[in-house]
Amino acid sequence: MFKTFKTVSFLLVISLFIFPSELKAQDSNLGNWLIYIGNKKLNNKWNIHNEIQYRNYNGIGDLEQLLLRTGLGYNITEKSNILLGYGYILSENYLDDTDDKTSVNEHRIFQQFTTKQNVGKVGLSHRYRFEQRFVEDDFKMRLRYFLGLNIPLQYREEGKNPLYLSIYNEIFLNTESSVFDRNRVYGGLGYKFSKNLRLELGYMNQFFKTSSRDQINVIAFVNF
Repeated sequence: MFKTFKTVSFLLVISLFIFPSELKAQDSNLGNWLIYIGNKKLNNKWNIHNEIQYRNYNGIGDLEQLLLRTGLGYNITEKSNILLGYGYILSENYLDDTDDKTSVNEHRIFQQFTTKQNVGKVGLSHRYRFEQRFVEDDFKMRLRYFLGLNIPLQYREEGKNPLYLSIYNEIFLNTESSVFDRNRVYGGLGYKFSKNLRLELGYMNQFFKTSSRDQINVIAFVNF
């Protein structure tokens, strides 16, 4: 089963990383995402995921989206996890070309499978997520595939590599007639302070059908 997932993932790698370059963005603006991602280990098998994302249209202070997400996960093996989660998303959308905004509330249920592997010193992670989205009075479903690379930039005798390069690509596909939803490409520098805390500062470009947005991401990963 795991071999099948990995084979499919590697077949998608080339198309996922090339695909964004084929999209012609009509508009691109710089925003900022402040992200907290936490993980509470209950025992060797069970874990609780929690996440807060504060997304701004500009540097800070102009809310684009507030995302709260949590879930209960189960380790199938040491490097694979399944998780059932819930998310609440508040979006502040501008109306056409005006300065007026409208608030959109979304409740989201999702299921995901995550697996990790190593190629030499490079760490790879694959995440497959299926979302059921309740956006105001609409119901939508979406599939997501995430491929991440963690490349150590420091090598120490004790085996600790605190400074690393983080790269990922994530594609979003709708289950409706308009299949392509968006694609995210990210690159950043991270520092692992301990086994419980690491920080990343990176740049992300999010591609839509006819536009794109640039984001500066500040991410904190915390394990309890």
